[in-house]
Amino acid sequence: MKSFYHQQALTLKLLFILLFIFSVTLSQAATVDTVSTFSKSMNKTIKAVVILPATYKAQQRFSTVYLLHGYGGNYGDYINKIPAIKAYADQYQMIIVCADGSSSWYLDSPVDDKWKYDTYISTELVSYTDQHYKTIANRNNRAITGLSMGGHGALSVAIKHQDVFGAAGSMSGGLDLRPFPANWEIAKRLGTYVQYPERWNNNSVMELTPLLSTHQLALIIDCGKDDFFYTVNKAFHEKLLYQQIPHDFIIRPGAHNWAYWTNSIGYQLLFFNNFFQQSILK
Repeated sequence: MKSFYHQQALTLKLLFILLFIFSVTLSQAATVDTVSTFSKSMNKTIKAVVILPATYKAQQRFSTVYLLHGYGGNYGDYINKIPAIKAYADQYQMIIVCADGSSSWYLDSPVDDKWKYDTYISTELVSYTDQHYKTIANRNNRAITGLSMGGHGALSVAIKHQDVFGAAGSMSGGLDLRPFPANWEIAKRLGTYVQYPERWNNNSVMELTPLLSTHQLALIIDCGKDDFFYTVNKAFHEKLLYQQIPHDFIIRPGAHNWAYWTNSIGYQLLFFNNFFQQSILK
């Protein structure tokens, strides 16, 4: 009988220990803020999701990664469809900012000055984040990536603002706008390709490579073999090779969907974490 009660006591003690560990784990999980930012250039309020690592209150400063959604998406896509990004924020000790770009292609539109999402992402959202959170506010600790429309946007914004971002990526990005003149409201942002081909040339990531110099911007490009953007991604990779621009290029089986991006985001954040760690060692 005594051994029975002793066993019960041990079981209860173990249960309390496990409950304590579980409660501590929950209390240390990444936190998610939904914030309202103001764009002076567009005179409107735009929401964003900010994911803070569990150690945010204890540590001083953190590197930041900006995530851009695809066409038809919004700022809540990543946290709703890839909740594992909270664990990545903890694992890599980084702040993750999920921006909203509507259907802008993250461009400053020459057609309608109410659409200035390049300015919003590169200047206004970055400034807001640096002012309101404990970031390491320099290019060596700031990266940007996105999927589909957001992949094009991330590379476009980073290449045009290399003083702001030190690393950039793309997942299944539409890296050349010109093969798709009738798709995804691009013509609403630039005017039609027939009328304004120079605008389409000047705003396609494919044509921005002359702005890159060796080792100036750390790049990772990722696309599934079955993706309808695979051809333009492969062409962009080959152009970077020809121009001797260092980059990582990943091809895996997969299509243009969340199953692929859920896998892809882990590689992107690992790449950025390695970039941040190298900048610390310099």
